[in-house]
Amino acid sequence: MLSVAVVGSGPSGVYSAQSLLQQSLVPDVRVHVLDRLPTPYGLVRYGVAPDHEKIKSLQNSLRAVLEDERVTFVGNVGVGGPDGVSPARLAELYHAVVYCVGASADRALAIPGEALPGSYSATRFVSWYSAHPDLGADPFARDALAARSAVVIGVGNVAVDVARILARGAGELRRTDVPRAALRALEESRVREVHIVGRRGPSQARFTTKELRELGALPGARVVVDPTELALDPAYAAPDGLPGALPLPAVVRRNLEVLRGWSVGGGTGAAGDVPGSAGAGRRIRLRFFLRPVELLERGGRVAGVRFARTAPDGAGGVRDTGRYEDVEAQLVLRAVGYRGVELPGLPFDPVRGTVPHAAGRVLRGGVPSPGEYVAGWIKRGPTGVIGSNRSCAKETVASLLADAAALTRRTAADDPLAALREAGLRPVEWAGWLSIERAEAELGRSLGRGPVKIPDWAGLLAAARGETG
Repeated sequence: MLSVAVVGSGPSGVYSAQSLLQQSLVPDVRVHVLDRLPTPYGLVRYGVAPDHEKIKSLQNSLRAVLEDERVTFVGNVGVGGPDGVSPARLAELYHAVVYCVGASADRALAIPGEALPGSYSATRFVSWYSAHPDLGADPFARDALAARSAVVIGVGNVAVDVARILARGAGELRRTDVPRAALRALEESRVREVHIVGRRGPSQARFTTKELRELGALPGARVVVDPTELALDPAYAAPDGLPGALPLPAVVRRNLEVLRGWSVGGGTGAAGDVPGSAGAGRRIRLRFFLRPVELLERGGRVAGVRFARTAPDGAGGVRDTGRYEDVEAQLVLRAVGYRGVELPGLPFDPVRGTVPHAAGRVLRGGVPSPGEYVAGWIKRGPTGVIGSNRSCAKETVASLLADAAALTRRTAADDPLAALREAGLRPVEWAGWLSIERAEAELGRSLGRGPVKIPDWAGLLAAARGETG
Protein backbone atom coordinates (compact mmCIF):
# COMPACT_ATOMS: atom_id res chain seq x y z
CA MET A 1 0.00 0.00 0.00
CA LEU A 2 1.15 3.54 -0.82
CA SER A 3 0.53 5.92 2.09
CA VAL A 4 0.44 9.62 1.11
CA ALA A 5 -0.08 12.80 3.10
CA VAL A 6 -1.39 15.83 1.24
CA VAL A 7 -0.80 19.04 3.19
CA GLY A 8 -3.57 21.51 2.36
CA SER A 9 -7.25 20.86 1.61
CA GLY A 10 -7.81 23.60 -0.95
CA PRO A 11 -8.25 22.87 -4.66
CA SER A 12 -4.61 21.93 -5.31
CA GLY A 13 -4.58 19.53 -2.36
CA VAL A 14 -7.90 17.91 -3.18
CA TYR A 15 -7.01 17.64 -6.87
CA SER A 16 -3.77 15.91 -5.85
CA ALA A 17 -5.76 13.44 -3.77
CA GLN A 18 -8.19 12.94 -6.65
CA SER A 19 -5.36 12.21 -9.09
CA LEU A 20 -4.04 9.57 -6.70
CA LEU A 21 -7.48 7.96 -6.50
CA GLN A 22 -8.04 7.96 -10.26
CA GLN A 23 -4.73 6.38 -11.29
CA SER A 24 -4.31 2.66 -11.86
CA LEU A 25 -0.55 2.16 -11.57
CA VAL A 26 -0.72 1.73 -7.79
CA PRO A 27 -4.07 0.13 -6.95
CA ASP A 28 -3.79 0.34 -3.15
CA VAL A 29 -3.50 3.97 -2.03
CA ARG A 30 -4.34 5.65 1.28
CA VAL A 31 -4.45 9.45 1.38
CA HIS A 32 -4.58 11.69 4.44
CA VAL A 33 -5.44 15.30 3.59
CA LEU A 34 -3.99 17.47 6.36
CA ASP A 35 -4.98 21.07 7.03
CA ARG A 36 -3.94 23.59 9.66
CA LEU A 37 -7.57 24.73 9.90
CA PRO A 38 -10.38 22.51 11.26
CA THR A 39 -12.31 23.21 8.05
CA PRO A 40 -11.63 21.97 4.49
CA TYR A 41 -11.64 23.67 1.05
CA GLY A 42 -8.97 26.34 1.56
CA LEU A 43 -9.53 29.46 -0.54
CA VAL A 44 -12.84 28.13 -1.86
CA ARG A 45 -14.18 28.62 1.68
CA TYR A 46 -12.00 31.54 2.76
CA GLY A 47 -11.14 33.37 -0.46
CA VAL A 48 -14.04 33.18 -2.89
CA ALA A 49 -16.41 36.13 -2.42
CA PRO A 50 -19.65 35.17 -0.64
CA ASP A 51 -21.82 36.43 -3.51
CA HIS A 52 -20.01 34.15 -5.99
CA GLU A 53 -22.25 31.20 -5.24
CA LYS A 54 -21.46 29.30 -8.43
CA ILE A 55 -17.73 29.25 -7.69
CA LYS A 56 -18.35 28.41 -4.04
CA SER A 57 -20.41 25.42 -5.20
CA LEU A 58 -17.07 23.88 -6.21
CA GLN A 59 -17.05 22.69 -2.60
CA ASN A 60 -19.46 19.96 -3.69
CA SER A 61 -16.94 18.35 -6.06
CA LEU A 62 -14.12 18.77 -3.54
CA ARG A 63 -16.37 17.18 -0.92
CA ALA A 64 -16.88 14.09 -3.08
CA VAL A 65 -13.13 13.45 -3.06
CA LEU A 66 -12.77 14.00 0.70
CA GLU A 67 -15.65 11.60 1.37
CA ASP A 68 -14.00 8.76 -0.57
CA GLU A 69 -13.27 5.82 1.74
CA ARG A 70 -9.60 5.90 0.74
CA VAL A 71 -9.26 9.51 1.92
CA THR A 72 -9.17 10.85 5.48
CA PHE A 73 -9.54 14.55 6.23
CA VAL A 74 -7.24 15.57 9.09
CA GLY A 75 -7.95 19.15 10.15
CA ASN A 76 -6.44 21.20 12.99
CA VAL A 77 -2.96 19.85 12.23
CA GLY A 78 -0.33 22.46 11.44
CA VAL A 79 2.83 21.55 9.56
CA GLY A 80 6.19 23.21 10.01
CA GLY A 81 5.26 25.45 12.94
CA PRO A 82 6.20 25.16 16.62
CA ASP A 83 2.83 23.64 17.54
CA GLY A 84 2.55 21.33 14.55
CA VAL A 85 4.31 18.43 12.94
CA SER A 86 7.60 18.87 11.09
CA PRO A 87 8.19 17.82 7.47
CA ALA A 88 10.87 15.46 8.78
CA ARG A 89 8.30 13.71 10.99
CA LEU A 90 5.77 13.50 8.16
CA ALA A 91 8.44 11.83 6.03
CA GLU A 92 8.69 9.16 8.74
CA LEU A 93 4.93 8.62 8.95
CA TYR A 94 4.10 8.45 5.20
CA HIS A 95 5.69 7.08 2.05
CA ALA A 96 5.19 10.44 0.34
CA VAL A 97 4.06 13.96 1.26
CA VAL A 98 2.58 16.48 -1.21
CA TYR A 99 2.73 20.06 0.04
CA CYS A 100 -0.14 22.22 -1.27
CA VAL A 101 0.16 25.14 1.14
CA GLY A 102 -0.61 27.97 -1.29
CA ALA A 103 0.69 31.54 -1.15
CA SER A 104 -0.72 33.11 1.98
CA ALA A 105 1.17 36.41 2.21
CA ASP A 106 0.21 39.58 0.36
CA ARG A 107 2.62 41.82 -1.49
CA ALA A 108 3.33 45.23 0.01
CA LEU A 109 3.37 48.55 -1.84
CA ALA A 110 6.55 49.65 -0.03
CA ILE A 111 5.56 53.32 -0.01
CA PRO A 112 5.43 55.90 2.81
CA GLY A 113 2.28 55.77 4.94
CA GLU A 114 1.43 52.15 4.13
CA ALA A 115 1.33 51.27 7.84
CA LEU A 116 -1.18 54.01 8.73
CA PRO A 117 -4.49 52.98 10.34
CA GLY A 118 -7.03 52.57 7.56
CA SER A 119 -4.49 50.91 5.25
CA TYR A 120 -4.91 47.15 4.87
CA SER A 121 -4.17 44.33 2.51
CA ALA A 122 -7.12 43.13 0.46
CA THR A 123 -6.24 39.67 1.81
CA ARG A 124 -7.17 40.84 5.30
CA PHE A 125 -10.44 42.34 4.09
CA VAL A 126 -11.30 39.09 2.30
CA SER A 127 -10.48 37.13 5.47
CA TRP A 128 -12.83 39.43 7.40
CA TYR A 129 -15.89 38.94 5.23
CA SER A 130 -15.02 35.24 4.76
CA ALA A 131 -14.81 34.61 8.55
CA HIS A 132 -11.24 33.33 8.54
CA PRO A 133 -10.45 32.35 12.14
CA ASP A 134 -6.90 33.75 11.98
CA LEU A 135 -8.09 37.34 11.59
CA GLY A 136 -8.51 37.94 15.30
CA ALA A 137 -9.66 41.46 16.13
CA ASP A 138 -12.25 42.93 13.79
CA PRO A 139 -10.72 46.19 12.47
CA PHE A 140 -13.19 46.72 9.65
CA ALA A 141 -16.27 46.50 11.84
CA ARG A 142 -14.59 48.83 14.32
CA ASP A 143 -13.65 51.84 12.21
CA ALA A 144 -12.55 51.30 8.60
CA LEU A 145 -16.07 51.15 7.20
CA ALA A 146 -16.75 54.57 8.66
CA ALA A 147 -14.85 55.75 5.58
CA ARG A 148 -16.67 57.74 2.92
CA SER A 149 -14.21 56.96 0.15
CA ALA A 150 -12.13 53.82 -0.42
CA VAL A 151 -9.22 53.18 -2.78
CA VAL A 152 -8.47 49.66 -3.96
CA ILE A 153 -4.99 49.48 -5.48
CA GLY A 154 -4.77 46.77 -8.11
CA VAL A 155 -6.75 45.69 -11.17
CA GLY A 156 -7.14 41.95 -10.72
CA ASN A 157 -10.10 39.83 -9.67
CA VAL A 158 -9.34 40.26 -5.95
CA ALA A 159 -9.48 44.03 -6.36
CA VAL A 160 -12.81 43.77 -8.16
CA ASP A 161 -14.13 41.40 -5.48
CA VAL A 162 -13.40 43.71 -2.56
CA ALA A 163 -14.70 46.74 -4.44
CA ARG A 164 -17.92 44.89 -5.25
CA ILE A 165 -18.43 43.88 -1.61
CA LEU A 166 -17.91 47.51 -0.52
CA ALA A 167 -20.40 48.75 -3.10
CA ARG A 168 -22.98 45.98 -2.77
CA GLY A 169 -25.98 46.51 -0.53
CA ALA A 170 -25.72 44.54 2.71
CA GLY A 171 -29.29 43.35 2.24
CA GLU A 172 -28.15 41.33 -0.77
CA LEU A 173 -25.49 39.66 1.35
CA ARG A 174 -27.93 38.38 3.95
CA ARG A 175 -28.56 35.30 1.83
CA THR A 176 -24.85 34.44 1.88
CA ASP A 177 -22.68 32.96 4.65
CA VAL A 178 -21.10 36.32 5.60
CA PRO A 179 -20.51 36.32 9.37
CA ARG A 180 -22.72 38.42 11.63
CA ALA A 181 -20.17 41.10 12.53
CA ALA A 182 -19.19 41.70 8.91
CA LEU A 183 -22.81 41.89 7.75
CA ARG A 184 -23.64 44.33 10.53
CA ALA A 185 -20.67 46.54 9.62
CA LEU A 186 -21.55 46.50 5.92
CA GLU A 187 -25.13 47.49 6.80
CA GLU A 188 -23.75 50.54 8.63
CA SER A 189 -21.05 51.33 6.06
CA ARG A 190 -20.73 54.98 4.99
CA VAL A 191 -18.61 54.16 1.94
CA ARG A 192 -20.11 55.89 -1.08
CA GLU A 193 -17.19 55.98 -3.49
CA VAL A 194 -14.80 53.17 -4.39
CA HIS A 195 -11.78 53.75 -6.65
CA ILE A 196 -10.13 50.77 -8.36
CA VAL A 197 -6.72 51.96 -9.51
CA GLY A 198 -4.02 50.45 -11.73
CA ARG A 199 -0.60 51.82 -12.64
CA ARG A 200 -0.90 50.57 -16.22
CA GLY A 201 -3.63 50.65 -18.84
CA PRO A 202 -6.91 48.75 -19.18
CA SER A 203 -5.43 46.30 -21.71
CA GLN A 204 -3.01 45.12 -19.01
CA ALA A 205 -5.58 44.71 -16.25
CA ARG A 206 -5.84 41.19 -14.85
CA PHE A 207 -9.54 40.95 -14.09
CA THR A 208 -11.82 38.65 -16.04
CA THR A 209 -14.68 40.05 -18.09
CA LYS A 210 -17.23 38.27 -15.93
CA GLU A 211 -15.91 39.98 -12.80
CA LEU A 212 -15.80 43.32 -14.58
CA ARG A 213 -19.39 43.09 -15.82
CA GLU A 214 -20.62 42.26 -12.33
CA LEU A 215 -19.66 45.78 -11.24
CA GLY A 216 -22.08 47.24 -13.75
CA ALA A 217 -24.88 44.96 -12.54
CA LEU A 218 -24.83 46.11 -8.90
CA PRO A 219 -28.23 47.55 -7.98
CA GLY A 220 -27.99 51.23 -7.17
CA ALA A 221 -24.27 51.55 -7.90
CA ARG A 222 -22.77 53.52 -10.76
CA VAL A 223 -19.56 52.66 -12.62
CA VAL A 224 -17.53 55.65 -13.81
CA VAL A 225 -14.70 55.37 -16.36
CA ASP A 226 -12.60 58.31 -17.53
CA PRO A 227 -12.43 58.20 -21.37
CA THR A 228 -9.20 60.21 -21.39
CA GLU A 229 -7.46 57.50 -19.34
CA LEU A 230 -8.76 54.79 -21.65
CA ALA A 231 -7.49 56.70 -24.67
CA LEU A 232 -3.93 56.65 -23.28
CA ASP A 233 -3.78 52.89 -23.89
CA PRO A 234 -2.66 52.17 -27.49
CA ALA A 235 -4.68 48.93 -27.47
CA TYR A 236 -7.84 50.85 -26.65
CA ALA A 237 -7.60 52.75 -29.91
CA ALA A 238 -6.78 49.55 -31.82
CA PRO A 239 -8.94 46.80 -30.25
CA ASP A 240 -8.01 44.34 -33.04
CA GLY A 241 -4.32 44.70 -32.18
CA LEU A 242 -1.56 47.11 -33.07
CA PRO A 243 -0.02 46.92 -36.55
CA GLY A 244 2.79 44.37 -36.61
CA ALA A 245 1.86 42.99 -33.18
CA LEU A 246 0.03 39.86 -32.13
CA PRO A 247 -3.78 40.13 -31.88
CA LEU A 248 -5.10 41.08 -28.48
CA PRO A 249 -6.19 38.16 -26.26
CA ALA A 250 -9.95 37.61 -26.29
CA VAL A 251 -10.34 38.56 -22.63
CA VAL A 252 -8.59 41.88 -23.26
CA ARG A 253 -10.85 42.68 -26.21
CA ARG A 254 -13.94 41.87 -24.14
CA ASN A 255 -12.72 43.99 -21.22
CA LEU A 256 -12.07 46.94 -23.52
CA GLU A 257 -15.56 46.58 -25.01
CA VAL A 258 -17.12 46.71 -21.53
CA LEU A 259 -15.05 49.75 -20.55
CA ARG A 260 -15.82 51.48 -23.84
CA GLY A 261 -19.53 50.94 -23.29
CA TRP A 262 -19.39 52.44 -19.81
CA SER A 263 -17.37 55.39 -21.04
CA VAL A 264 -19.71 56.15 -23.98
CA GLY A 265 -22.82 55.43 -21.93
CA GLY A 266 -21.85 57.70 -19.10
CA GLY A 267 -20.73 54.87 -16.85
CA THR A 268 -24.09 54.00 -15.36
CA GLY A 269 -24.58 50.53 -13.92
CA ALA A 270 -27.69 48.44 -14.46
CA ALA A 271 -29.80 50.31 -11.93
CA GLY A 272 -28.13 53.69 -12.05
CA ASP A 273 -28.32 55.90 -8.94
CA VAL A 274 -31.63 54.85 -7.44
CA PRO A 275 -32.52 56.80 -4.29
CA GLY A 276 -33.41 54.53 -1.42
CA SER A 277 -32.18 51.32 -3.09
CA ALA A 278 -29.51 49.07 -1.61
CA GLY A 279 -26.15 50.75 -2.23
CA ALA A 280 -27.91 53.88 -3.49
CA GLY A 281 -25.58 56.69 -4.50
CA ARG A 282 -22.47 54.52 -4.51
CA ARG A 283 -19.98 55.06 -7.31
CA ILE A 284 -17.21 52.76 -8.51
CA ARG A 285 -14.47 54.62 -10.36
CA LEU A 286 -12.12 52.58 -12.54
CA ARG A 287 -8.83 54.47 -12.85
CA PHE A 288 -5.76 53.70 -14.95
CA PHE A 289 -2.20 54.95 -15.41
CA LEU A 290 -1.82 55.96 -11.76
CA ARG A 291 1.05 54.65 -9.61
CA PRO A 292 0.74 55.00 -5.81
CA VAL A 293 3.69 56.83 -4.28
CA GLU A 294 2.44 57.78 -0.80
CA LEU A 295 -0.49 57.33 1.55
CA LEU A 296 -1.51 60.69 2.96
CA GLU A 297 -2.23 61.21 6.64
CA ARG A 298 -4.66 63.32 8.64
CA GLY A 299 -5.32 62.92 12.36
CA GLY A 300 -3.11 59.85 12.55
CA ARG A 301 -5.06 57.93 9.89
CA VAL A 302 -5.13 57.48 6.14
CA ALA A 303 -6.71 60.46 4.42
CA GLY A 304 -5.82 59.81 0.80
CA VAL A 305 -3.40 58.42 -1.75
CA ARG A 306 -0.90 60.38 -3.80
CA PHE A 307 -0.49 58.90 -7.27
CA ALA A 308 2.10 59.59 -9.96
CA ARG A 309 0.51 59.86 -13.39
CA THR A 310 2.05 57.32 -15.75
CA ALA A 311 1.95 56.83 -19.52
CA PRO A 312 2.87 53.96 -21.88
CA ASP A 313 6.61 53.72 -22.51
CA GLY A 314 6.25 51.96 -25.88
CA ALA A 315 7.79 48.74 -24.59
CA GLY A 316 4.85 47.28 -22.67
CA GLY A 317 5.56 49.18 -19.46
CA VAL A 318 4.88 52.66 -18.15
CA ARG A 319 6.91 55.76 -17.35
CA ASP A 320 6.23 58.56 -14.91
CA THR A 321 5.08 61.82 -16.45
CA GLY A 322 6.12 64.08 -13.59
CA ARG A 323 2.50 64.87 -12.71
CA TYR A 324 0.70 63.80 -9.53
CA GLU A 325 -2.86 63.40 -8.36
CA ASP A 326 -4.23 63.07 -4.83
CA VAL A 327 -7.34 60.95 -4.24
CA GLU A 328 -9.24 61.29 -0.98
CA ALA A 329 -9.72 58.01 0.89
CA GLN A 330 -10.20 56.96 4.48
CA LEU A 331 -9.78 53.29 3.58
CA VAL A 332 -7.03 51.89 1.34
CA LEU A 333 -6.89 48.23 0.33
CA ARG A 334 -3.91 46.91 -1.59
CA ALA A 335 -4.60 44.02 -3.97
CA VAL A 336 -1.29 43.72 -5.78
CA GLY A 337 -0.73 39.99 -5.52
CA TYR A 338 0.05 37.09 -3.21
CA ARG A 339 3.35 35.56 -2.21
CA GLY A 340 4.37 32.15 -0.88
CA VAL A 341 5.63 31.84 2.70
CA GLU A 342 8.51 29.63 3.79
CA LEU A 343 7.43 26.45 5.55
CA PRO A 344 10.04 25.58 8.20
CA GLY A 345 11.70 22.33 7.25
CA LEU A 346 11.23 22.75 3.49
CA PRO A 347 13.62 24.47 1.07
CA PHE A 348 12.39 27.86 -0.17
CA ASP A 349 13.25 30.25 -2.97
CA PRO A 350 12.78 33.73 -1.44
CA VAL A 351 12.93 35.46 -4.81
CA ARG A 352 10.14 33.44 -6.43
CA GLY A 353 8.29 32.72 -3.21
CA THR A 354 8.07 29.01 -4.07
CA VAL A 355 9.58 25.67 -3.10
CA PRO A 356 12.29 24.61 -5.59
CA HIS A 357 11.10 21.60 -7.55
CA ALA A 358 11.44 19.56 -10.73
CA ALA A 359 8.04 18.50 -12.12
CA GLY A 360 6.70 18.67 -8.56
CA ARG A 361 9.61 16.84 -6.89
CA VAL A 362 11.03 18.98 -4.06
CA LEU A 363 14.68 19.82 -4.65
CA ARG A 364 17.11 19.97 -1.75
CA GLY A 365 20.47 21.30 -2.86
CA GLY A 366 19.33 20.87 -6.45
CA VAL A 367 18.62 17.16 -5.98
CA PRO A 368 15.12 15.59 -5.76
CA SER A 369 14.25 14.76 -2.16
CA PRO A 370 12.70 11.25 -2.03
CA GLY A 371 9.04 11.33 -1.02
CA GLU A 372 8.61 15.13 -0.97
CA TYR A 373 6.45 16.91 -3.57
CA VAL A 374 4.66 20.24 -4.13
CA ALA A 375 1.58 21.34 -6.05
CA GLY A 376 -0.41 24.55 -6.43
CA TRP A 377 0.78 28.08 -5.79
CA ILE A 378 3.69 27.06 -3.55
CA LYS A 379 4.94 25.12 -6.60
CA ARG A 380 4.34 27.54 -9.47
CA GLY A 381 3.59 30.89 -7.80
CA PRO A 382 0.20 32.65 -7.45
CA THR A 383 -0.91 32.34 -11.06
CA GLY A 384 -3.91 30.92 -12.88
CA VAL A 385 -7.46 30.28 -11.79
CA ILE A 386 -8.84 27.52 -9.56
CA GLY A 387 -8.98 25.08 -12.47
CA SER A 388 -5.26 25.59 -13.17
CA ASN A 389 -4.54 23.55 -10.05
CA ARG A 390 -5.91 20.40 -11.65
CA SER A 391 -3.21 20.05 -14.33
CA CYS A 392 -0.58 21.21 -11.83
CA ALA A 393 -1.62 18.44 -9.41
CA LYS A 394 -1.64 15.83 -12.19
CA GLU A 395 1.96 16.63 -13.10
CA THR A 396 3.07 16.30 -9.48
CA VAL A 397 1.18 13.04 -8.93
CA ALA A 398 2.67 11.62 -12.14
CA SER A 399 6.13 12.24 -10.66
CA LEU A 400 5.07 10.63 -7.38
CA LEU A 401 3.72 7.54 -9.14
CA ALA A 402 6.91 7.20 -11.16
CA ASP A 403 8.75 7.04 -7.82
CA ALA A 404 6.19 4.76 -6.13
CA ALA A 405 8.16 1.53 -6.37
CA ALA A 406 11.08 3.04 -4.49
CA LEU A 407 8.82 4.91 -2.04
CA THR A 408 6.90 1.83 -0.92
CA ARG A 409 10.15 0.11 0.04
CA ARG A 410 10.44 2.69 2.81
CA THR A 411 8.81 2.19 6.19
CA ALA A 412 5.61 4.13 6.92
CA ALA A 413 3.48 4.24 10.07
CA ASP A 414 0.58 1.81 10.28
CA ASP A 415 -1.52 4.51 12.00
CA PRO A 416 -0.17 8.02 11.36
CA LEU A 417 -3.10 9.64 13.18
CA ALA A 418 -2.26 7.77 16.37
CA ALA A 419 1.29 9.09 16.10
CA LEU A 420 -0.01 12.64 15.66
CA ARG A 421 -2.21 12.30 18.73
CA GLU A 422 0.69 10.92 20.75
CA ALA A 423 2.59 14.11 19.81
CA GLY A 424 -0.16 16.18 21.43
CA LEU A 425 -2.08 17.15 18.31
CA ARG A 426 -5.87 17.02 18.27
CA PRO A 427 -6.97 16.26 14.71
CA VAL A 428 -10.46 17.23 13.54
CA GLU A 429 -11.62 14.48 11.21
CA TRP A 430 -14.53 14.48 8.77
CA ALA A 431 -17.13 13.85 11.47
CA GLY A 432 -15.88 16.97 13.26
CA TRP A 433 -16.21 19.01 10.07
CA LEU A 434 -19.77 17.76 9.59
CA SER A 435 -20.49 18.89 13.14
CA ILE A 436 -19.17 22.37 12.24
CA GLU A 437 -21.46 22.40 9.20
CA ARG A 438 -24.46 21.57 11.39
CA ALA A 439 -23.53 24.30 13.87
CA GLU A 440 -23.26 26.89 11.09
CA ALA A 441 -26.61 25.82 9.69
CA GLU A 442 -28.18 26.16 13.14
CA LEU A 443 -26.57 29.57 13.62
CA GLY A 444 -28.05 30.69 10.31
CA ARG A 445 -31.52 29.42 11.23
CA SER A 446 -31.40 31.35 14.51
CA LEU A 447 -30.70 34.51 12.48
CA GLY A 448 -33.32 33.82 9.81
CA ARG A 449 -30.61 33.15 7.23
CA GLY A 450 -28.94 30.24 5.49
CA PRO A 451 -25.75 28.78 7.00
CA VAL A 452 -23.58 31.47 8.61
CA LYS A 453 -19.87 30.92 9.17
CA ILE A 454 -18.39 30.63 12.65
CA PRO A 455 -15.54 33.19 12.59
CA ASP A 456 -13.23 32.16 15.46
CA TRP A 457 -11.01 29.24 16.43
CA ALA A 458 -12.72 28.59 19.76
CA GLY A 459 -16.14 28.46 18.15
CA LEU A 460 -15.00 26.16 15.34
CA LEU A 461 -13.27 23.71 17.66
CA ALA A 462 -16.22 23.69 20.07
CA ALA A 463 -18.55 22.98 17.15
CA ALA A 464 -16.26 20.18 15.95
CA ARG A 465 -16.63 18.58 19.37
CA GLY A 466 -20.40 18.87 19.12
CA GLU A 467 -20.62 21.60 21.74
CA THR A 468 -23.22 24.34 21.30
CA GLY A 469 -23.08 27.70 22.95
